[in-house]
Amino acid sequence: MPRKISYEKELAFQADRRKATTEFIKIVSDLWYDKSIEIVLFKNQLIDRNVSDIIQLHEYAGEFVQKPISIFDSVELLRAINDIPLPPSKLDIGKLTYEYHSDDNNFNNVKAFVIDKLKSAKNYKDIRPKDVVLYGFGRIGRLLARELMSKTGKGTQMRLRAIVVRGDISEDILEKRASLLRSDSVHGKFTGTVTIDAQENSLIINGTTVHIISADKPESIDYTKYDISDALVIDNTGAFRDKTQLSRHLKAKGVSKVLLTAPGKEIPNIVHGVNHLEYDPDSTHIFSAASCTTNAITPILKVVEDSLGIRKGHLETIHAYTNDQNLVDNMHGKYRRGRAAGLNMVITETGAGQAVAKALPSLKGKLTSNAIRVPVPNGSLAILNLEIKNKTSLEGINTIIKKYALEGDLVEQIKYSLNKELVSSDIVGASAPAVYDSKATIVSENGKNLILYIWYDNEYGYSHQVIRLAKYIAKVRRYTYY
Repeated sequence: MPRKISYEKELAFQADRRKATTEFIKIVSDLWYDKSIEIVLFKNQLIDRNVSDIIQLHEYAGEFVQKPISIFDSVELLRAINDIPLPPSKLDIGKLTYEYHSDDNNFNNVKAFVIDKLKSAKNYKDIRPKDVVLYGFGRIGRLLARELMSKTGKGTQMRLRAIVVRGDISEDILEKRASLLRSDSVHGKFTGTVTIDAQENSLIINGTTVHIISADKPESIDYTKYDISDALVIDNTGAFRDKTQLSRHLKAKGVSKVLLTAPGKEIPNIVHGVNHLEYDPDSTHIFSAASCTTNAITPILKVVEDSLGIRKGHLETIHAYTNDQNLVDNMHGKYRRGRAAGLNMVITETGAGQAVAKALPSLKGKLTSNAIRVPVPNGSLAILNLEIKNKTSLEGINTIIKKYALEGDLVEQIKYSLNKELVSSDIVGASAPAVYDSKATIVSENGKNLILYIWYDNEYGYSHQVIRLAKYIAKVRRYTYY
């Protein structure tokens, strides 16, 4: 028998749900722009989302926790959050809604529940904003600029003040750089405004001035001329990789910290969420954010190592082609990378297997690794073939990963996917560096061998890891509730 729910009632419910979602979006915006409080839904960003996006994210959240996550409940909780004094924060409304309906919730009053859950926020100190300079403006540099500018809000955290490039800065060049920021063939349109000020050699992004500085030597720049001081330089050129070279940034006037967006030598290689707390930003001045692949696999490997133990393993990364490959067959400094990137699968090397040990020393010498570049512009896949110490089952390993994706220190790093149809284009735009494909996991009959499939947006997901680490270095991490 079909359900006897009238079509009119279905329409009325949909109208009420969309109306509630509109209020949800307004409160999310008010909290962000008025109070510097960022609301996310199980790590998914909500700023600049439309009604359909929000409804779909609630449906995903309900499937994820196997309990309905209602937009009506979320709105009620947001109203309570808006009514209480809080410092600049990042709060997960999905987790709060889930906990409000959990069996151990003793609060009948929403406001009392919110006050109790967020009571530790009162211990947070005021944040001093940090000036940021992007040294380089390529794929990662432009994504960092997009994210920094779209999340500037009231400017309480990181402020993008300048971008350093090589070569002349003419009106034509400025317009070309502005155009590349506005439109991206992979990531789409920038959800903001970008114009140029040719007289001041600047981009005006969302109404805010960002200076474009031309320089061949990092130590030659005087940032104080641009009213920039105590700045964090994020070097995304790949030209400087070791401590001596990167120290040149610290000789420039107005710079106090340096962050490299590539694996570095003689400096801490950090996977945020795994080993960032081992280095004090007061005493460490140069950091590396490691590689996109290292950021994708290390959180998952930490979970497996901590929960089950790893004897040995092999990593094979199926990686999107990158700018260091040739568009058509031509000479190249490395074997195979000279062949046309858009036409070939190309076997090449990756240092990610060894790099993991810098963040997880217990895995030193236990992992081998290799890479295959494939003809997609973005979106990669790491396949982990692991022999573990303590046996598990398919349900067991999935339950472990899901727990870490839901709570703890790695919730920003691991997204747990329930999608049976997941392909590489689906993870473009994922802010988590590791998207765990729960439907592809394989466990051997003896429970001692795992094959795990980890998707990652090698540009966007990695850029978010860079920003998370940058916030830690800059000491502008807000109160968070995940």
